Amino acid sequence: MLIDGETVPGVQIIVEANDFYRQRHAWVFEACVTLFTRNDPISQISVADELARHQRLEEVGGLPFLSHLIAVVPTSVYADNYARVVRRLSIHRQLIDAGGQIAGIGTRAEEDEEESLRKAEELLYRMRLGQNTRDLEALRDVLDRYVEDTEQLVGGRVGGVESGFVDLDRQLGGGFQPADLLILAARPGVGKSAFALNVAKSAAQTPKPDGRPRIVAFFSLEMASEQVIERLLAGESGINSTRIRGHVWTDYEEGAIMNAVGRLADLPLYIDDSVNLSVVALRSKARRLSLEEGLDLIVVDYMQLMSGTNTFGNRVQEISEISRSLKALARDLNVPVLALSQLSRAVENRPRHEPLLSDLRESGAIEQDADVVLFLYRPDMVFTGEEWERQHPDQDYPRGIADVIIAKHRNGPTGRMQVVFEEQTTTFRNAARAGGGTAGPDGYY
Repeated sequence: MLIDGETVPGVQIIVEANDFYRQRHAWVFEACVTLFTRNDPISQISVADELARHQRLEEVGGLPFLSHLIAVVPTSVYADNYARVVRRLSIHRQLIDAGGQIAGIGTRAEEDEEESLRKAEELLYRMRLGQNTRDLEALRDVLDRYVEDTEQLVGGRVGGVESGFVDLDRQLGGGFQPADLLILAARPGVGKSAFALNVAKSAAQTPKPDGRPRIVAFFSLEMASEQVIERLLAGESGINSTRIRGHVWTDYEEGAIMNAVGRLADLPLYIDDSVNLSVVALRSKARRLSLEEGLDLIVVDYMQLMSGTNTFGNRVQEISEISRSLKALARDLNVPVLALSQLSRAVENRPRHEPLLSDLRESGAIEQDADVVLFLYRPDMVFTGEEWERQHPDQDYPRGIADVIIAKHRNGPTGRMQVVFEEQTTTFRNAARAGGGTAGPDGYY
C-alpha cells in the first residue's frame, strides 16, 4: 500500500486494522486507508504526516520503519495475496483466543451445560459472521455463473425442492428455491405444523433428478420427536392419528403401521426437538449436517419459540434478529429455509379472519427478510355450516378445504391455491377437480 496506493481498495475488503498482530502495522494500515478515503496521495511522507497528526509516528518507529516496510516488499502486484495471508493468520489467532475462552467456559462448573455450549457456539458463530463479506462482481461473471446454473437446471441436475403440492410448486417456479427464506404463517390449530411436516416428508421422499436423496432437517421446537413420528406414521399408513397416539389398533392397522415404519425408516429426514433452540445452535447443527451428509431443506417449527443470541429485553428486536439469521443461513448454505410463524390476534378482528402481511406476529422484519410468505387459511374454522350457507348460498361448505395464500413472492407472482386437510391423519393433500387434475393458475376450480 505504501508502494502503490491503488492497492488499498482490494486490500481493504480482505483485512481490517484489527487483523494485524502488531499495533504499529495496524496504525500504518489505518493511515493508508484514511488517506485513500480523503483522496490524498499515499506515500512514505504522507503516511508519516498522517501518523504524526495522531501522535503515532514515533511509536511506530518513525520514517526509518516506513522505509523498512517499503524495502522488504519486492512488489505491490501481489498485495491481495499478502492481505489474505494476514487475514488467515488473524483467523488462526482468533481461533486460539476462542479456544482459551471456551476452555474458561468449561472450567466454570457452576454454569448449566446447555448455557456453556451456547456460549461456546456463539464465539465461533460470531467469527464465522465476520467472513461472510462478498466483493463486487462484474456483470459478466454473474451472468456466466447464471448461465452455468441454468444449464444444470435444464439438464435436470439441480433446481427447487418440491413441496409435494403441485399448484404451490408451479406458482413458486418449480418448488422452494435455494437461498430463499419462506415463511408459513397461520393462527393456532389451522395446521401449519402438519403442512410443514407434509413438505418435509415429501421433499425427503423425492430424490434429486440425478438420483441422489434430498436431505431434510426438521427443527421441531413445538412437538417432541415422538409426536412428529406419530404424525408421520398416521400420514404414511392412513391410520387415525388418535389411535396411533393411544396405541389402540387392530391387527390390520398394526400391519399397516409396521409397513409405514419400513417405508419411513430410510428417509433422509433428520429431526431435532430441542426446546428453546437458539439461532446459534440451529446454525451450528445445520452446518454440521450439511458438511457430513449434505442438506437440501431446513424446516423450523416455529420462529417465536426460538431464542436470539442476545437478551435484548425487546421481543420485537429478538424476532428481527432470528429472522435475519434464518435468511443468512439460507444464503450461507444455499438451501431453502421454511420457517413457521404465528399470526397476531388482529386477524380475528376482520369478518373473514383472512390473514394479511401486517398480521405477522412481533416483527415487521419477518415480512422484509422473507422471500416468500405463505398463509394457511381454513374457512371451516371460521364459519359454521349455517353461517357459510347464509353468506355464500351458492357455494358448498368448504369442510376440510384450506387456502394456501402466497401473500409475498419476491421473485414471482402472488396468488392462492387450495389443498385438502385430512383430519383423521392430520395431513394435507393436493385438491383435485371433479373432472380430474388440480387447480388452475388462480388456485380455484
